[in-house]
Order: sequence, then structure tokens, then C-alpha cells
Amino acid sequence: MSETSDLPSESGLRLGADGETRCAWAGAGEDYIRYHDGEWGRPTADDTKLFEKLCLEGFQAGLSWITILRKRERFRERFEGFEIERVAGFDEARIEAILADPGVVRHRAKIASTINNARRALALREKTGSSLASFLWRFEPPPEERPEPMTLAWARANPETPASRRLSKALRAEGFSFVGATTAYAFMQSMGFVNDHMEGCCARGACEAARRNFIRPR
Repeated sequence: MSETSDLPSESGLRLGADGETRCAWAGAGEDYIRYHDGEWGRPTADDTKLFEKLCLEGFQAGLSWITILRKRERFRERFEGFEIERVAGFDEARIEAILADPGVVRHRAKIASTINNARRALALREKTGSSLASFLWRFEPPPEERPEPMTLAWARANPETPASRRLSKALRAEGFSFVGATTAYAFMQSMGFVNDHMEGCCARGACEAARRNFIRPR
């Protein structure tokens, strides 16, 4: 079977070589397909996973996600698994060491932002007495703000949403950086705050079931 799709481009879908229909952005690369099928849109209440993704979405700004995805393991090594307490303790020497590593995106402001955001996450947990996850999940959009059905036209017209603007504003008020509304929405999409798999995508049903069964942190 051909790796190219014969589906209408406006559907936002692509027919893969394995016979599965996926969101077109997943392309034909195995790494991207695994990410699309098994990660993107799956909800979690794990602070470390949420913090990692929030930071990596910040690193993605101006780049493609596949660039970050292919460097993710090295990012994890350099940022000690994105354990919030560990990253919060990084100093200038650690910044210089990361900047010297071609295996990551060598952007001083984004590296410094990751450290800042770890410190802000610790402060937020101390302030609220609860998890980072419980804070973030307060911004899950209500049903009336979601499209029905999910279409490529809607996705293209909404690189940010009212919910992502609320999340961005709240994070910035707590001192987080590189968390603009577009970055916040990409984070929400990837971490299951919304299900933005196109109608007809093979992963949409599984993500919807995961969201339905997910216990929101309080």
C-alpha cells in the first residue's frame, strides 16, 4: 500500500501504509506515528510528565514538533528526567553545559525558562498545597467551547482557544515563561485536556475513552 493518502486534503486525515487512517500531521515516519497513536491526546495527572511537556512545548516555539520529539531523550538526560525539584536546582554551570550539547535545542532563554518554570512549579505547589496537575486541569475547556465535529478547518482557525488563553494568563501570573496561548494550546492538545484527533482518525476513539475514564486531579 502506498504511504501517501488518497483521502481529501480538507479531511485532515491520512491513510497510512498499515491501512490505518490518522491525523495527517502524523505523516509516515514511525516515530511520529508512535507518538500520535500512543501519546498525543492521552490525559495524565503526573506532575513530571506535565512539566516535561510544558517545557518541551516552549522549546518547540519556532520549530517543528518532530525536531523536539527526535531530541526528547537527550532533553530528558540533560534535564534529569524533568524532575521538578532537580531542575529547580540547576545553576549557571548547568546552563552552560546544556548549551554545549548539540543533542538539544541550544537556546539560552528557553533553557533558563525551564529552570525558572521548575522553580515556579515548586512555588505553586507550596502556595496551593496541591499538585501542578490539579492547577493545570482547572483549565480544561467546557463542552460548549469545543467543536462538534472536530475538523481541519476548525483546527487551522484556532491555534489558540479561550481555554488556552486562560491557562496562559494564569501561568504567567505565577511567573512561568514561554507559556503563550498558542504554546498552552499545543500543551493541552498533547496532554489530553482536549481530544483534537480528527473525526475518522484511528486514535480518536481511544483518546475519548481515556478522557472519559480519567480521574481529574483535585
